[in-house]
Amino acid sequence: MIYPVLKTVYLSFFLDGKFVGLENYKNVLLSSDIINLDRFPTKSPPWGALIHNIVWIAIHLPATVFLGLGIALLLRRKEVKGSSVVKSIIFLGMVIPMIVGGLIIRFLFEEGAGVIPAIFRLLGIERLAITWTAYPETALFAAILGSIWIWTGFSMLMYSAGLASIPKDYYEAALIDGANRFQIFKNVTWPLLKPITVVVVAMTLLWDLKIFDVVYVATGGGPGGASMVLALQMWDYFARALNYNYAAVVAVLLATLTLIPALWLIRRRE
Repeated sequence: MIYPVLKTVYLSFFLDGKFVGLENYKNVLLSSDIINLDRFPTKSPPWGALIHNIVWIAIHLPATVFLGLGIALLLRRKEVKGSSVVKSIIFLGMVIPMIVGGLIIRFLFEEGAGVIPAIFRLLGIERLAITWTAYPETALFAAILGSIWIWTGFSMLMYSAGLASIPKDYYEAALIDGANRFQIFKNVTWPLLKPITVVVVAMTLLWDLKIFDVVYVATGGGPGGASMVLALQMWDYFARALNYNYAAVVAVLLATLTLIPALWLIRRRE
């Protein structure tokens, strides 16, 4: 495992067999493929793969965390019948292959066949009753929204396990003290779920940074690079442009970015 990592770092400092130092990093990071400040934030995508990943995290991370927590809290209540069946359905997005998930996202947002355009047509919003993956303005957001469905099951499962581990005595004591539901959640449930939240946030960050297969199948990074992400850009440099040195630069950048939440998780779990 160590050799490929070191070899990738080594390749990132060479071009056409010559040592160029940080020149590759400069060219890649200043490229519109990675950061396109001419279009961000005033114009529609493409904004560059790095910015797309940041937008992905900004939307996907809070959505999956709070949706997963909300569903886990709702299905924990005794009066909810068939909660295990509902959890299984929600978790389905996690157990199917990501390639299949990408295909489902593609069909969900396809005009004429997809549920999402049909809903907007029913609401009279014709500009969104289109094939989302075919337009630069919507392709990235189609992939992000679809990935929320895929990943929410993980968040829900983690929070369900965390809620099950909280002793009932804590809730009974809070009720005796006269606390309402919001106060119980704020002072009992949420603090005791912080270790679970750390894991969910870190794992979601890692998934968001390394996302590849869903985008590759759902949009192919298009149209015109409007939904390109770092992992797919690395593959594009490697497999299409045959520029192994630039691919190595993106690989090093991606590895560095993923190490940040990974190390944070390790330190918090110690």
